[in-house]
Amino acid sequence: MPILSSIDRGLFRTVSWVAQALLWSAVAAGFYQVLARFVFESPSAWSEAWTRASMIWSVMLGVALAFRQGAMLGVDLLHNLLEPHKARILEHLVMLIVGGFLIFLTWVGVDMTWRVRFQTMPSLAVSISWVYVSIPLGALLSLFGALAYWAGPRHTHIETN
Repeated sequence: MPILSSIDRGLFRTVSWVAQALLWSAVAAGFYQVLARFVFESPSAWSEAWTRASMIWSVMLGVALAFRQGAMLGVDLLHNLLEPHKARILEHLVMLIVGGFLIFLTWVGVDMTWRVRFQTMPSLAVSISWVYVSIPLGALLSLFGALAYWAGPRHTHIETN
């Protein structure tokens, strides 16, 4: 298990750095777009496409990070009302639903990526499939993160009275 834990930490640390870098690049490209359009009066074609693509990638990678932290798996109100055994059953049910959805999203994302492989973004001169591939990759990383959180040590919920 230490090897899997090390892979998990390294993978999600890398995902975090990439998501942050893409988000910063989207901010920079968006800022440049505003400067080019309103200050230099010469709009840039590539910055809008890059901002959109990097935001999509940032969101898909960010969702994977949220799943890894368990931020999207809890139904906290119901979870806190249930007995520990029933709460664990709820966790299994939520994981089953989330896992099914992420597998479906991966399948649909791969299909969409394959369908658009010949379309290009003229302003960036690259295939638009590089943007679409963020969907199945983000879904797979989210599935891995959700499974890692679900299989990890149980976090106890402290009830306040």
